Amino acid sequence: MKIGVVCDTHNNVKNVIQIVELFNEAKVDRVIHTGDITKGTTLDLFGALDCRLYGVFGNNDLEREGLEDSITRHHFVFQDPPLRLRWHGRSILVVHDPATLVQIDLDDSELVLHGHTHLLREERSVERLIFNPGECAGQMVGHNAIGVVDLTNLEVELLKF
Repeated sequence: MKIGVVCDTHNNVKNVIQIVELFNEAKVDRVIHTGDITKGTTLDLFGALDCRLYGVFGNNDLEREGLEDSITRHHFVFQDPPLRLRWHGRSILVVHDPATLVQIDLDDSELVLHGHTHLLREERSVERLIFNPGECAGQMVGHNAIGVVDLTNLEVELLKF
């Protein structure tokens, strides 16, 4: 099973359209957004995904009514962090701000996903992979990235655009 990971889209409509195209081309089974979408109209663009979208709210997701309307309309699964998932035999933890990880028991989490920093993080240990694909809301072509994680072996592929 391959999952797409995206974070901090910050209402960059042009990039979100491209992100959806990249995930559909990669044929991911599900996509996780680690927060900071900003507006419901931006979240609506993820409705063009060929798979289901899951995620958490970030500190800049202040237009909750619009976001909630989009979530309902598209049958997305979102909540305030942390979000715990179990897919393909793997335990997954999703937060927005990595600073909150010190308050959460990570013992049962093989894959930890976060955003907030806009910096690539691929930190591996015997127990887990902590991953943030980095910047995807920027304007600089080639410096934006989303991730694809293969849950079979926790291998990561960065898709830069």
